[in-house]
Amino acid sequence: MKLVVQRVSGATLKVEGQLISEIGKGLAVYVGIAAGDTEKQMEYYAEKLVKLRIFEDENGKMNLSVKDIGGEILSISQFTLLADVSHGNRPGFSGAERPERANELYEYFSAKVAALGVPVKKGVFGADMKISQLNDGPVTIIYDSI
Repeated sequence: MKLVVQRVSGATLKVEGQLISEIGKGLAVYVGIAAGDTEKQMEYYAEKLVKLRIFEDENGKMNLSVKDIGGEILSISQFTLLADVSHGNRPGFSGAERPERANELYEYFSAKVAALGVPVKKGVFGADMKISQLNDGPVTIIYDSI
């Protein structure tokens, strides 16, 4: 599993020109599901994500979580995070989970985050998504369980 977490002031996600999801202050989270990932990993990273303290407190220190600030999460499935570019110039994706299972785990992960008390908006699995986001900081954190 790979997560790319970006602190944002806002983000929108469109498919074929139609607005699908929009968040205000919070996190844009790109989710890559690797072959062999499990529900247990999804639970672990959902908890890590909700508790990640990357928002500033009253003293300007990164000490608050997305839950602490009443923020939202835009969860975006992105199998290209599992790209292997170690040979040649065209990425290979053999490390990514097959689409049916990846979608199950993506939905499970997003549901677990929501169950921990943070509003979650989602992308459309497998769609050509257009994402606009206003990065805040910028702050980018990568979780990599591979």
